[in-house]
Amino acid sequence: MKMKNMGNMMKQMQKMQKDMAKAQEQLKEETVEATAGGGMVKVIASGEKRILDIQVNEEAVDPDDVEMLEDLVLAATNEALSKVDELVEERMGKFTKGMNIPGMM
Repeated sequence: MKMKNMGNMMKQMQKMQKDMAKAQEQLKEETVEATAGGGMVKVIASGEKRILDIQVNEEAVDPDDVEMLEDLVLAATNEALSKVDELVEERMGKFTKGMNIPGMM
């Protein structure tokens, strides 16, 4: 009886591994978008935490206040990365929920 349960458990683990790999692949294709300054700066990041695009409205470019633009870019970038963390938790958290595995999410 124990061997049958062990076999079922192994099948479930293999299925979970395949599902996790598929979810990780899908994350590569997903993007998040964040803005700062009322949309003056927009940052787009992938589900792999790669910044794909930064768009700056020309009205945000003031040669006399470069610090403001830097702050807007920084704020939008940090928000985009936070959104990626939320996306990863949403997609991958179901696999690690209830497990206490070091290094997993």
